[in-house]
Amino acid sequence: MKKIFTMLFIIMVLTACGTNASNKDYNTETSKEENNAETTKKDTKSETTKKDTKSETTEHNYQFIGESEHWEAIYSYKATEIWGGNGKQTTHSSKDNYVLTLKYKGSLEELSSMKNLEYSYETTISSGNKREAYPDPPSEKVFKTSGSSVNGAMVGKDEVIKVNVKWDGFEESFELHNKDK
Repeated sequence: MKKIFTMLFIIMVLTACGTNASNKDYNTETSKEENNAETTKKDTKSETTKKDTKSETTEHNYQFIGESEHWEAIYSYKATEIWGGNGKQTTHSSKDNYVLTLKYKGSLEELSSMKNLEYSYETTISSGNKREAYPDPPSEKVFKTSGSSVNGAMVGKDEVIKVNVKWDGFEESFELHNKDK
């Protein structure tokens, strides 16, 4: 019995030493990648190892931009994916959030007669819309909507997001594309 415990102890010590060397190499590669990365990262990955489990985390950070004659929009998307497992079973979890910012390109005075605004977006995995009524003239020309999900489908970096804007008898549609493409 002593021999088994001694062997297990030696294996644990040797495994721990090997992990430090691997982490050193991984950390060196990660540092090089971080130094070469732009301010807005597209995808980043990190790995952690625990007893009999291994997980990999991927961060997604995309900005989709586009405009029409009267409007411009930015769809900011951030997501985290975690893949894990213990050799027998693979696990996956994710969480994400987005902010759609819509901006009128003209002056605020041009919107002073606006009574209704409706805007919508559509991706391959989701869609949303927002309606606003203005009994008084709007005080800003920037409009936002946002949302989030857990363990849902995720927006891809090659996504084309369709935006539609209606205001007081006018309507414009346009597409948003990943600004890093």
